[in-house]
Amino acid sequence: MNEIRVMNWTECIDSYLEHLQFERGLSKNTLLAYERDLKKLSIVCSCDPDKSTAEDISNLLSELHAKNISPKSQSRILSAMRGFYSWMQEEELIEQNPSLLFENPREGRRLPIVLSESEVQAILDIIPMNEVHSSRDKAIIELLYACGLRVSEACGLQRSLLRLEEGYIIVTGKGNKQRLVPVHKEAIKFLLLYLEYERPHQKCHSNHSDTVFLSNRGSALSRQSVFIKLRRFSEMAGNKKTISPHTMRHSFATHLMERGADLRIVQQLLGHESITTTEIYTHVSAAQLGAKIAQYHPLNKKRS
Repeated sequence: MNEIRVMNWTECIDSYLEHLQFERGLSKNTLLAYERDLKKLSIVCSCDPDKSTAEDISNLLSELHAKNISPKSQSRILSAMRGFYSWMQEEELIEQNPSLLFENPREGRRLPIVLSESEVQAILDIIPMNEVHSSRDKAIIELLYACGLRVSEACGLQRSLLRLEEGYIIVTGKGNKQRLVPVHKEAIKFLLLYLEYERPHQKCHSNHSDTVFLSNRGSALSRQSVFIKLRRFSEMAGNKKTISPHTMRHSFATHLMERGADLRIVQQLLGHESITTTEIYTHVSAAQLGAKIAQYHPLNKKRS
């Protein structure tokens, strides 16, 4: 093996993040999360990264457990460390990967909040069409449910990637990966209404000329803005559940599964890299089925 180079933590983390950005195309938010997690490790270690050991990782995991950090977050941090040390091996900065000795902590799988079809429809129906930006707000909420988009995907949607005449859009998801997503005709109707009658009159910065959904400032509509609007419409519809834009995505996938859609198709529509991520919706459907059986089963004595 070649002579191993020595880099301090800052140099190592910065180089690894550059690798993730330019070679794997990870988003800015993901890079920031990796940076935060790896800095936690650098604080625990009293030596340069090439001298860190399994004991250092164990100390960090013990510290996270003592602070009641959730198993899911611990798993994410451990995953970041595995990738970091694997990269160091590839770059010949270390000989052994000390993170391979650790398994992810056990975690219970929480089912996502899902709206019924009638609850979704109530929200869509309640959106006022006589306010400023009504057609924009209606169009983006319709798209979240009709296509199961992440809110970041909806806010980053580009006009040049719309294929509405053919009935689909090209969505740029995590890692800048693109996928074709069919659009329901109802969502297309409101999207065309916005594009024809409202968007041409909105302020638009030159670097957002291709952005579909614009804010008052002429830049891309923010995720926080969509979150606030959806919460407002949900409350107007009398919904008591605490929801977010991601709830519309969960509801879209669950309703497809309930109506018999193939799991692989749902995976493709959602842009999930792994089928195991999509399998959560089989659990959601099973849980809802169990609740209905408990409610309507003839042996349920509470039922009149």
